[in-house]
Amino acid sequence: MLQFYFSSISIFIHQNKLNFKFYLILYWFNIKKVYCVYFMQSQKQFILNQSIILLLGFLLLQFFFPIAGTIDMILISPWITSSGIFYLKDNWYLAELSHHYLKNIIILFYAIIFFLWIASFRFSLLKKQCVNFGYFFFVSMICTITIGIFKAHSAHACPWNMTLPSSQGFIWNFSLINGHCFPGGHASSGFALITGYFVYHKKFPKYAYFSLIIGLILGFIMGWTQMMRGAHFLSHNLWTLWIILFINYIVILIIPKFNVLIKYYSSRSNKTSNINSR
Repeated sequence: MLQFYFSSISIFIHQNKLNFKFYLILYWFNIKKVYCVYFMQSQKQFILNQSIILLLGFLLLQFFFPIAGTIDMILISPWITSSGIFYLKDNWYLAELSHHYLKNIIILFYAIIFFLWIASFRFSLLKKQCVNFGYFFFVSMICTITIGIFKAHSAHACPWNMTLPSSQGFIWNFSLINGHCFPGGHASSGFALITGYFVYHKKFPKYAYFSLIIGLILGFIMGWTQMMRGAHFLSHNLWTLWIILFINYIVILIIPKFNVLIKYYSSRSNKTSNINSR
């Protein structure tokens, strides 16, 4: 009975082989069509979400979290003595462990990504990740370099240079210029890891959210320790985060257009080479 059942199925498949292949191909193309439509919609939704986040973040920082404003002063006041000295400025855990060792570990991670990108041109095992490695490294470097340029030309001073002793303790000197202390440079090394969120959000959402969470945690740890030392207000570091998000946002807007240009010029070069070969 069982043998008869399987033989009947095989005869049916053999007789309807062409129809079966036709429906299978049609089903496959429908899946691809639905996936492409979903991907386009999800990518548009992703860009829209980032636009909203950037806009709300800008308004929040501009109007509710000004540099050296009330919130900054409340958050930084526990780390100042009555005479205006940041007593944790030279603390080993903050000055060495967080400011140097943690930063060097993150720099080592970026170096590994760079060498993986170079290796991807030679080893087939890494070739599929070539673009991702390159994107991660170079956009992260653009983020940190941009923060460094802004900071080098900034008029905002560091909090530890803004306190002046007085008969009643100390006062804040907000008239200092050329302070080179905005935005927060140290936190940029951690926040730049958020680039991984934009690299992997399409195909590897777990990696994307891992990069986002790790980048936020390390960025805020590095920024908070610098605030405790008196090197930055918290708003300095929040602007660092916003600028890094904005740079990644610009990149994801530019890359599709860049890919279109590459395909256009490559197709033109192929046509020209075909004409010359004739």
